Amino acid sequence: MNMSGVPVRASHQIEVEGMTCASCVARVEKAIGKVPGVVRASVNLATERADIAFSGEPDMPAVVDAIRNAGYKVGEKTIELDVEGMNCASCVGKVEKALKAVPGVTSASVNLATERATIRVADGSSSASRLAEAVRAAGYTANEVAPERTVDGVADRRETEARSLKTNLAIAALLTIPVFALEMGSHLVPAIHMFVMEEIGMQESRYLQFILTTLVLFGPGLMFFKKGIPALARLAPDMNSLVVLGTLAAWGFSVVSTFAPQMLPGGTANVYYEAAAVIVTLILLGRYLEARAKGRTGEAISRLVGLQAKSARVLRHGETIDVALQAVLTGDVILVRPGEKVPVDGVLIEGSSYVDESMITGEPVPVAKHPGSEVVGGTVNKNGSFTFRATKVGSETLIAQIIRMVEEAQADKLPIQAMVDRVTSWFVPAVMLAAAATFVVWLVFGPEPALSFALVNAVAVLIIACPCAMGLATPTSIMVGTGRAAEMGVLFRRGDALQTLRNVEVVAVDKTGTLTLGKPTLAHFRVAEGFDRGEALGLIASLEARSEHPIAEAIVDSAKRENLPLVLAEDFESTPGFGVAAVIGGRKVEVGADRFMTRLGYSAAGFANDAERLALEGQTPLYAAIDGRVGAVITVTDPVKPTTPAAIAALHALGVRVAMITGDNRRTAEAIAQRLRIDEVVAEVLPEGKVTAVKRLAKDGKRVAFVGDGINDAPALAAADVGIAIGTGTDVAIESADVVLISGDLRGVVNAIALSKATIRNISQNLFWAFAYNAALIPVAAGALYPVNGMLLSPVLAAGAMALSSVFVLTNALRLKRFRIPLADQRDNAAASIVPEAAKQKA
Repeated sequence: MNMSGVPVRASHQIEVEGMTCASCVARVEKAIGKVPGVVRASVNLATERADIAFSGEPDMPAVVDAIRNAGYKVGEKTIELDVEGMNCASCVGKVEKALKAVPGVTSASVNLATERATIRVADGSSSASRLAEAVRAAGYTANEVAPERTVDGVADRRETEARSLKTNLAIAALLTIPVFALEMGSHLVPAIHMFVMEEIGMQESRYLQFILTTLVLFGPGLMFFKKGIPALARLAPDMNSLVVLGTLAAWGFSVVSTFAPQMLPGGTANVYYEAAAVIVTLILLGRYLEARAKGRTGEAISRLVGLQAKSARVLRHGETIDVALQAVLTGDVILVRPGEKVPVDGVLIEGSSYVDESMITGEPVPVAKHPGSEVVGGTVNKNGSFTFRATKVGSETLIAQIIRMVEEAQADKLPIQAMVDRVTSWFVPAVMLAAAATFVVWLVFGPEPALSFALVNAVAVLIIACPCAMGLATPTSIMVGTGRAAEMGVLFRRGDALQTLRNVEVVAVDKTGTLTLGKPTLAHFRVAEGFDRGEALGLIASLEARSEHPIAEAIVDSAKRENLPLVLAEDFESTPGFGVAAVIGGRKVEVGADRFMTRLGYSAAGFANDAERLALEGQTPLYAAIDGRVGAVITVTDPVKPTTPAAIAALHALGVRVAMITGDNRRTAEAIAQRLRIDEVVAEVLPEGKVTAVKRLAKDGKRVAFVGDGINDAPALAAADVGIAIGTGTDVAIESADVVLISGDLRGVVNAIALSKATIRNISQNLFWAFAYNAALIPVAAGALYPVNGMLLSPVLAAGAMALSSVFVLTNALRLKRFRIPLADQRDNAAASIVPEAAKQKA
């Protein structure tokens, strides 16, 4: 639900083209918000995407129309599907209806003769696989024709945009230089003034400036008019409108001065061609630099995409064939040779090798793979050949999920952005009013020639106040910050976690698999009098073979090492937080914690000394009851990860308290906590109790981050201010988290907090610059300093300052690319990072 309690369905994303400043963002959000059924619309200027949530069935065509009516373009792509099973016109109608019902589809046309469907889809709103699923749900078979990745299209479009801006900039500069030299040179350099007067003539110079400036405005500068004038006509001015008004005012006044000076008051027939031409040229320069910088902000995504293999060697019909990556199906058997990338996720079925997984785990040492081992798409096979069965393809692969998480985080809008949006929603109209007021004040109260002063200062106000920097301040930092985080093995699933994480005061950590390796080993096994050790261990291992708990795995592994036979368990029953029970070969076997024995009414007094001693050593005592009698005590040790002590020390250095939440008994938990110098212990917690523990830690308004990896951690991850999932954990835990640590290393929490602080600091710097720039220079442009020291701000300087403000914001955001991991010793961790290490492999 949203804040008002209205149920919200899944959000949808589309790409919006043509936005240039924060007022554009506000205008697009307002237009989308008016579409019936829309409950939330969030537009990101840096990613050029709109994230839209609906209360009912999404009406994407209406959203597309609203955006277009507001004067912006919606990025669209064409997807073609081969459709099988159609045999009449009614089939065509059914398929078209099914396709048009998919959110984001603007048109769908199905050809019965060619058995092909052509669909126009708003970029970022839907996928070929989703469209194919809709066709299959209608009773037909569909496969994509020549699919392309969206991010590649975005990169190509941005590269094309940058090339176009570069060409326009070059043309504008070549035409502007003579204009600037003729006009400003005449004022500043006596020799140029004499040359103009004697060789060219003043009036002829004005004619030449008119021709060159007109070519600049209506050649390279036409892009501003195409967007700015329609925006003015809709009474929804944007940055382009300000540029149009400013340049047209300077150009139009100069035209009158050139061709009809008698229409102006005496002494005011001056020309400002150079101002109009230079303004266009400088703003084009700023746009070009912005386009280049925007491309760099999205490098992390492009490099992640580059990690994917382009094709796969698949065994089909008894022969090996090369197929495009998109054509790989779940269940395909794939051959991988030495030095090749693993194309998709899967499980080895034949052969063995060592695979470099540093792009995922950060571990530099290749991992041995043998039948039954899992492999991940994008990793690199080192020295052996093997075949594996594909288990996850397309968008389901881990690398695809990483890309999607980063894209979604980059598209998010931080809470701090809401304040910026409120300001910029009225900023452009306010600037126009300020420019009008400046013109009137100078015209009425200014010195002669008052009309010239009024015009110049009003134009300066229009140009200096373009709110580009405001709109770029937050999203560019988010893009670079989340991209850098991905390179460090930290994935922000939600962008606003960036802002929340920096204020975290308590980090609550689940013990198993987070602080520890999550691979317990059997350390102590003693049976009561009257029980045979081998028989008891065999019965207990047979029971635990049905359990997925790590402790169970340790017991089963120990039994296998002793070659004890395992018997099929019957009537298996699991009581979360207590233990498990089953019938093994006709005998009732129950295994669990001491509270489980108490709950069953059994006495474990005979093992009290063992339990106390082992608990003090930090081991976990369990009990096994056989046929209603406690017959064995079992202890396992789950070794602490080597990196855990350094991570906890680093969290303390950041001023963060560390709490451990665990289902272990208190003595065991406190022994581990003392060794690791953990500040607070919450022990003997059932799965549902973790949420209560998190809420208790959050008392007095403290911000709490919870770190976990298991299914039973999902509620706590969702309840915490920031949920941080260990990437090696379960899908449920990851889906419930705000941040995912790919490598499973707790030091990633330190890196995430440090990066959060750096990113928000960077955003604050950007916002300060953007707002301070406007607050300081608008009055100067209006002529506030003229009565004091006679200073006025030339429209040319205003255009240069405006362009530089945006470039400054983008350049400052790009500094996050150089963010360094705070922990010095990262050699065996994700310092190798997802992207850089893989980039080395590609090289």
